[in-house]
Amino acid sequence: MTTPTATPAAREACADCSVYRAAQLRKLGLTLDRWDHLVALAGNPNTGKSTVFNALTGLRQHTGNWPGKTVARAEGGFEYDSKRFKLVDLPGTYSLLSTSVDEQIARDFLLFGRPDVTVVVADATRLERNLNLVLQVLEITDRAVLCLNLSDEARRGGIRVDERQLARDLGVPVVPCAARQGEGLPELLAAMAGVAAGRIACRPRRISEDPPALRVALQELMTELETLYPGMPNARWVALRLLGGDEHVTQAVRTGELAALLAESRPEPALVS
Repeated sequence: MTTPTATPAAREACADCSVYRAAQLRKLGLTLDRWDHLVALAGNPNTGKSTVFNALTGLRQHTGNWPGKTVARAEGGFEYDSKRFKLVDLPGTYSLLSTSVDEQIARDFLLFGRPDVTVVVADATRLERNLNLVLQVLEITDRAVLCLNLSDEARRGGIRVDERQLARDLGVPVVPCAARQGEGLPELLAAMAGVAAGRIACRPRRISEDPPALRVALQELMTELETLYPGMPNARWVALRLLGGDEHVTQAVRTGELAALLAESRPEPALVS
């Protein structure tokens, strides 16, 4: 008697089911109270990300460490438009290139936690320094909102950001905020809820065509990754990191860490009473 194996379609369907998601997020360290939408909060250090987190969650917060790490983790909840939101504050990081523990945590959560929307908090007074992380996040997820925090300080410094043009260029909602004063938070909540529920369609800016010199190698590597790791989310991003010589991703493949992460993100067997 042979054991039936899941088809790719079945695996894909299971990846979206609540049982799969609960098992996945439990292993990423989240407390599993009830919510309707999961939100990741990302950003460079010193952008006021924690202020945004506190403004949205108030006293409804839980702190701890990421599993197996000494890096602090904060998560909280809030209600908006009759929906409950779980907000996870990712470590502040300048990139997702996995050269530090903080970057690994942020990258792994975006890849395997599969949030309904990722809010990237940027410093409006130093926007050019923040766009590197923004573009990297948009390579991983097509559900994102850019929060231009410290917009009040930018105005005082004579800096004007055309958020409408920036939203067109990036392909995601852009919301100016001054979280400390509560400015822009209603608009941020509306954008988050719209993207999470699918009412706002994002078309993130990405490389439209792969470089000709990489095209064949990239496709072959993506096919191999998808064969070795069925159901891998965003095999293209992982393949690009491997081709780019990312030492951490390469080591993760060689040591089995990548396989372990993927195994942890698969559903646990359901208990039948």
